Amino acid sequence: MVSAAAAALALSWLMAGSPAAARSRDAGPPHAHAGPDHAARRDHAMTTIPLPQPRPATAPARAGTKADAPADSVKGDKDAREPGKEPSETSREAKTPAPPQPSACRVALTEEIAIAPSIPPIKGPGACGGDDLVRLEAVVLPDKRRVTLTPAATMRCTMASAVANWVRSDLAPLAARLGSPIAALDNYDSYQCRGRNNVAGAQMSEHGRANALDVRGFKLADGRMIELTDRTQPRDLRETVLHSVCTHFATVLGPDSDWYHEDHIHLDLAERRSNYRICQWDVLDPLPKVAPFMPAARPDDAPPRETAETEETGKGGTAPARTGSTGTAEAEKHKAEPAPGDAAEADETEPVAPAPTPPPVHSKGGKKKHKSRS
Repeated sequence: MVSAAAAALALSWLMAGSPAAARSRDAGPPHAHAGPDHAARRDHAMTTIPLPQPRPATAPARAGTKADAPADSVKGDKDAREPGKEPSETSREAKTPAPPQPSACRVALTEEIAIAPSIPPIKGPGACGGDDLVRLEAVVLPDKRRVTLTPAATMRCTMASAVANWVRSDLAPLAARLGSPIAALDNYDSYQCRGRNNVAGAQMSEHGRANALDVRGFKLADGRMIELTDRTQPRDLRETVLHSVCTHFATVLGPDSDWYHEDHIHLDLAERRSNYRICQWDVLDPLPKVAPFMPAARPDDAPPRETAETEETGKGGTAPARTGSTGTAEAEKHKAEPAPGDAAEADETEPVAPAPTPPPVHSKGGKKKHKSRS
C-alpha cells in the first residue's frame, strides 16, 4: 500500500506539472455544475494505477532466457560457479583446441603390424619435416616375431607402413628359405634434414621429408648378415630383393645408380606425375680373383721372343740368333766351325764394324714421361 500511494503521489505531481494541468489552472475554478461525485471519481482515477498480471506458469519461456541456452553453456556456467575453481581456468580450458584425429594410416598401423609410436610433427628448418610421423622400432611378423630396426627410424606413417608390409610379405619368407628367420633390419639412414646426396644447396632429399629409408641389409636369427650390395652373396637372392623393393617403393637406388649408393639401398615414396617410378640397382657379379688387365703366364712350349740384339745382328748380314737353348748352341757351333768354302772369303774380306748404338733419349728432368690413362 505504501508503494501504491507513493506511485499515486508521483503521478499526481507529474500531472500537475504537465501542460494540461497548466491549462486547467489558467482556466480558473471548475464549473459550477461539477459535483462531489465527479471529484471523487477523479481522485480515484488518480490514486489507482493498473499493474501487469502475473505470467502463468504454463506460458512458454521467453526468447533469450537460460531455458533456450545450449546445454554446454549452462554446464559452463555451472563450472564457473563451482567452488574452488577460478573463472579464468574455466575459460582457458574452453579455449584449448581438441587434439587432431588420427589419420587412416595411423589407425591401420596397429601393434599387431609394427611397433611405431606416434611423435610430434617436425616443422623446419626450411622445408624439412612433416606431419603424421612415427618412430618405427620393430616390425611384427604374422607369427608374433619382431624384426627390430637398428636403430629405430623416424619417418612418415605411410613410409613406415610400406616398410612393414615389405618385411612381412617378402623379406620374412625369403629369410625362411635361407634356413633362419629374420631378426633385424639394418637402418643406414632415415630422417635427416639435408639436400640430395648430402650436397649443400641441392634439391631437398626425401630423407628431409621423413619419407625415405636407407638399408644395408638384414640379419638372421642365426647371426648371419645379408648385405644387399655384397657381391659375394648369391645373385638370385639379391635379384629377388631387387624385384621386391621395386614393387613396394617409388624410388630404389643402389649400385651403379650413382657413386653415392654403392654400399646401401635407398628406398622412398616420392610422389611423381603419373605415378612414375625409378628402379636403378645393378646386381653385380663377384670380381675375378685375378684382375683381367694382368697378362697371363707364358707357356713353356712357346717359341722364344726376338730381342733388340738379335735384330741388330740381323742388319749386319748374319743370321739372327735365337734366344732358346737350342738356338744358342747352334750359333756357337757356327762361330767355332766356319764353312769350308767360306774360309778364304772370310780371310780376304775386311772385318765388318759393328753398327753404332743409338744414344739414349732422355726427357727433361732425366725421366721418361708416361701419358696418364685416368
